[in-house]
Amino acid sequence: MDDATHGPLAGFTVGVTAARRADELIALLRRRGAAVIHAPALRIVPLADDSELMAATKELVDNPPDAVVATTAIGFRGWIEAADGWGIGEQLLERLRTTELLARGPKVKGAVRAAGLVEAWSPQSESLAEVLDRLLADGVAGRRIALQLHGEPLPGFVEALRDGGAEVVPVPVYRWMPPEDLAPLDRLLDAIAVGVVDAVSFTSAPAAASLLSRAAERGLREAVLEALRGPVAAACVGPVTALPLQAEGVATVQPERFRLGPLVQVLCRELPGRARVLPVAGHRLEIRGHAVLVDDGLRPVPPAGMALLAALARRPGWVVSRAELLRALPGAGTDEHAVETAMARLRAALGAPRLIQTVVKRGYRLSLDAGEGEGWSVGADVR
Repeated sequence: MDDATHGPLAGFTVGVTAARRADELIALLRRRGAAVIHAPALRIVPLADDSELMAATKELVDNPPDAVVATTAIGFRGWIEAADGWGIGEQLLERLRTTELLARGPKVKGAVRAAGLVEAWSPQSESLAEVLDRLLADGVAGRRIALQLHGEPLPGFVEALRDGGAEVVPVPVYRWMPPEDLAPLDRLLDAIAVGVVDAVSFTSAPAAASLLSRAAERGLREAVLEALRGPVAAACVGPVTALPLQAEGVATVQPERFRLGPLVQVLCRELPGRARVLPVAGHRLEIRGHAVLVDDGLRPVPPAGMALLAALARRPGWVVSRAELLRALPGAGTDEHAVETAMARLRAALGAPRLIQTVVKRGYRLSLDAGEGEGWSVGADVR
């Protein structure tokens, strides 16, 4: 396989649910050969239009907290910018200079310092759990702690502080809401449910929760979850993002560093690793989502052809009847002639007609190389 020529994600389709920095993620995926379906699962309420944030900011300026937890870089920067727009930016900065400021990880620390502030402490892991452990270890009884929310409530975090005796002041720096146009998300859900996509990427927990919520509204929740638990990889930028999926029994893949680049690299390893590779008629056949690598040549295959090839690859070397192949064809009806038409197009797309053998009056089979069947009985007909 020549990934240097085709890219490690060539032949695979990846769904992107991000609203923020989606262009950057899509460019990284396409640069590595992937086809992309972009379907923002959320939209962000503009900071300056959020009356809740204004009220919380003014309350903190008038009644300073003992500690402030900054959870996201974009949220912290936006908070300062919004306060500037309301004419209370300097007052907010002065309050933050005189309180204990905890930054969740290096990116947030960078935003804090860019604002001319210095954090009291920051974990290297970007883990809110570490921030919580630090606060509880120092003691929170009687303390007033402001928590910058990052799109959704953090009930476990907030409850632990309140159980420790703290007064928690939520700061809703930006709020996630459903997308105004649901059509792209609905198209992605349909694609997930029928297995047209090979992976879906998530860069925030609210996006994952929103996708599942919309699936439930459309009666697709179980179909989508079944796909994500099986053939469709769920790639999350970090463990917090993965929580809504893991709560539903979906196994996720994540990078060690919670960044877009490492997320793409995880997919570059994961998806080719899931591809079926077979020695067929003297060729190396690697079956990807919407294309096939025949030796080092990438061959795009139409959906009907991929459906037939998947059915044949489930039992390499065995004869698969036309009736069974007809059932594998999407929307084919009852005419077995549709199998012959789709098979002809599949062979043309593969560019090597001998890969698939016609067994007269019985069906078709992959011409698995002798001695490579791993126990399959080449030529046996198991209808």
